[in-house]
Amino acid sequence: MARVEYREMTCKSALNRVQGMPFRWSLNPFRGCVHHCRFCFASSTHRYFDLAGAEDFFGIIFVKINLPEVLAEELSRRSWRREQVAVGTATDPYQPAEGRYKLTRRCLEVFARFRTPISLVTKGTMVLRDLDVLQDLTRRAGATVCLSVPTVDAEIWRRTELGTPPPWQRLRVMERLVAGGIRAGVLMAPLLPGLSANPDQIERTVRAAADHGACFIGSNLLHLDAGIRDYFLGFLEREHPELLDGYRRLYGTKYAPKAYQFRVERRIQEAKAMAGYGDDHHRRVETAIEPLQLALPLLVR
Repeated sequence: MARVEYREMTCKSALNRVQGMPFRWSLNPFRGCVHHCRFCFASSTHRYFDLAGAEDFFGIIFVKINLPEVLAEELSRRSWRREQVAVGTATDPYQPAEGRYKLTRRCLEVFARFRTPISLVTKGTMVLRDLDVLQDLTRRAGATVCLSVPTVDAEIWRRTELGTPPPWQRLRVMERLVAGGIRAGVLMAPLLPGLSANPDQIERTVRAAADHGACFIGSNLLHLDAGIRDYFLGFLEREHPELLDGYRRLYGTKYAPKAYQFRVERRIQEAKAMAGYGDDHHRRVETAIEPLQLALPLLVR
């Protein structure tokens, strides 16, 4: 992997207003991410800085050095209603730079001080370092930690999440968070058709999450918007050429057809039921079946 460049910056605001999601506010201590996930939906956002797409997103990391102070100012306003904030929606808040800057930890301390609940998504095992702050935040307002584990297959992980800790390390961290009283679970996202979305792969990931005591198991299927489409399809052409035509047919638009979404959701529900989980933590998927004529058999088995 190429050398990473870190650029310190100051921000004028900390919280981002979000629309069309279950939460209204998000917070990201960094812009860019060294995890180098082949499917990262946020990797096109560096174009706002007149930079290239995915490669610059993975190699140039902007660090919001004044974020905790700006966040404290925003949460101290009388207008703040202590609504839940989603942390790490666009970049991982526990990528390696956090070890030096401690922005995520300091922001969690601010959330605890102002009794504001949070949810947090990460692939980073460094989250365990902040168990004490998460415990305090849990007591004061509430905290949920989602460990992103799309697959427990070593080969798929190595090819698709180049800069991340191994999935089994993430699961052990989740287990220790749960033991420490934190509501922590697994987010299988994104599931990749023909790879991690196959029935045997889903069953393995769900079983591993259950074996490590996940409080919940969520999921999401791959989206291919314009910003990541060419980059991801280029990866398939190099690493999995047998899947390329199937993906092009399956993803005529950003989303896979509803019928395929339902098929994958049914696999997940069955695997969760076998592992003793209900469906209350799953993202709801519309169950209207549409004709599925685009996908190759390899992708829908």
